[in-house]
Amino acid sequence: MQKLLVAALGTALAAGALIAQGNVATAAESPDISVTNTKAHLDQLQSIATSNGGNRYTGRPGYKASADYVKAKLDAAGYTTTLQSFSTSAGTSYNVIAEWPHGDANHVVMTGSHLDSVSAGPGINDNGSGSAGVLETALAYAASGQTPRNRLRFGFWGSEELGLLGSKYYVNNLPAAERDKIELYLNFDMIASPNPGYFVYDDNPAGNGARDDLVSYFTGKSVQTEFIDVQGRSDHAAFRSLGIPTAGTFSGAEETKTSAQAAKWGGTAGQAFDPCYHRSCDTISNLDLTSLDRQIDAIGYMIWTYAQKDYTGGPPPAGDNLLQNPGFESGTANWTGTSGVITSNTGRPARTGTWKAWLQGNGRSSTENIGQAVTIPASATASALSLWIRIDSAETTSSTVYDTVKVQVVNGSTTTTLATYSNLNKSTSYVQKTLDLSPYKGKTVTVKFVGQEDSSLQTSFVIDDVAVTAS
Repeated sequence: MQKLLVAALGTALAAGALIAQGNVATAAESPDISVTNTKAHLDQLQSIATSNGGNRYTGRPGYKASADYVKAKLDAAGYTTTLQSFSTSAGTSYNVIAEWPHGDANHVVMTGSHLDSVSAGPGINDNGSGSAGVLETALAYAASGQTPRNRLRFGFWGSEELGLLGSKYYVNNLPAAERDKIELYLNFDMIASPNPGYFVYDDNPAGNGARDDLVSYFTGKSVQTEFIDVQGRSDHAAFRSLGIPTAGTFSGAEETKTSAQAAKWGGTAGQAFDPCYHRSCDTISNLDLTSLDRQIDAIGYMIWTYAQKDYTGGPPPAGDNLLQNPGFESGTANWTGTSGVITSNTGRPARTGTWKAWLQGNGRSSTENIGQAVTIPASATASALSLWIRIDSAETTSSTVYDTVKVQVVNGSTTTTLATYSNLNKSTSYVQKTLDLSPYKGKTVTVKFVGQEDSSLQTSFVIDDVAVTAS
């Protein structure tokens, strides 16, 4: 990561996702990305640096060996890969670009990290950690048997430490028509700092939906986050400059952890998040594996979710939707749950038509739910749940979860929470969310929305145009 000051904008979410009654299973939206495998990639990057003068700096043998290692792994997994070379003041550098050859090539979801180190050391946290996490998630996706709706692309950038040169070279050499196909760019730079924080990028309004999904993911794991304005510090800046939505995570660099942050996250107040930032001691010993484990699972969650996101602008055709009455235009037909939630009340707008599901908005302690049983064909190669949600709230806090709605799947006696949204996710318009249902192929399950509100200040969760699809 480039050495610039970073200003935390404040706490984005506090822990406090409410646990539903009954047997709550691990969220099924994505796999548990292997921290063991990710650590093995980092061991290899350390070995490469050790064998090449102690670093993986642009223009030196350690960097090219790092790029070759990543490319070989992706080639073996079935990705279409390119080693893109470009010139710098320090010598030739390389981007590794890998594309999964499935999904709609007109809608690209891209994830990246910089692969180079500074000249002073091997750069295992900065940014071996992000590169190893993105690499292992790409390999896990290839092995998962998933069929993505969208095209997945991964970038491992050279010469970030010289001024974001690799990512800038990539976007500047993309034809305009190809740039327009990139729906989202996710960036992961320093995700295993030894005195870690959990920061989520908040410097691109176009990426607020992805930002909020990252926050919701961590909240569901009882991990508090803070927003951070990364500005030009890492490779998402090249994409952001073109108007492409961006988001990402960061575990901290040379800044000092405050006592409030230590209370939230553990670690040591008054010390840097990474005391070895840009130093020779940024070695394989300079890692917090708990942070690494949490962060790579968040990468997996985002890739699995956005691989299936519908970027076509609306719900699938009725014949492709396994749900009945998905837009609620037939009232409560085919849905069960709390009376009055499905409504044509004009106090909150429907996304389409006049009916929608309006959970909460009561301003008092209450719980409401709706659900519908659905059978997902055993022959499906992939299945997804999509919904449009609009959240408005009288809560003024920017840090505390008071009111929530959970998206759940009930499979026999097991209830799995796929996602949790809260008063902190409020928006002025409907936002689409897409969640993976592939683990339920061949099963009849109930898709359920459960809203819970505290004793004061309303939050309204309005849901419309729900779809369960299988392909």
